[in-house]
Amino acid sequence: QVQLVDTGGGLLQAGGSLRLSCAASGRTFSNYAMAWFRQAPGKEREFVAGISWSGGSTYYTDSVKGRFTISRDNAKNTVYLQMNSLKPEDTAVYYCAASGRVGVPPSEYDYQHWGQGTQVIVSS
Repeated sequence: QVQLVDTGGGLLQAGGSLRLSCAASGRTFSNYAMAWFRQAPGKEREFVAGISWSGGSTYYTDSVKGRFTISRDNAKNTVYLQMNSLKPEDTAVYYCAASGRVGVPPSEYDYQHWGQGTQVIVSS
């Protein structure tokens, strides 16, 4: 089992920056691909960004490319999501997730472990 704890959410104005963190405990963190998903009110949960076990490969949904950066520190068992130039449409609950699948799957159904979520609210 892997336990994930998401932190770093908050309320801020459009154009601002925020860094989310996800601390993992339990089984070997570096065995897992990691991702951030988000769910806005009334919408389905969507893939935001993912990173391979080594950190060598990263993937982003189109709407956040150039603004968000995912990274990981396997020595600290932590994955990060740096979010810049935030927009009101980025408002959502953000979840980190761990997958034991090959590669970095974009589907939430391929992730076995989830954080509790952290709220991000961006005002216009």
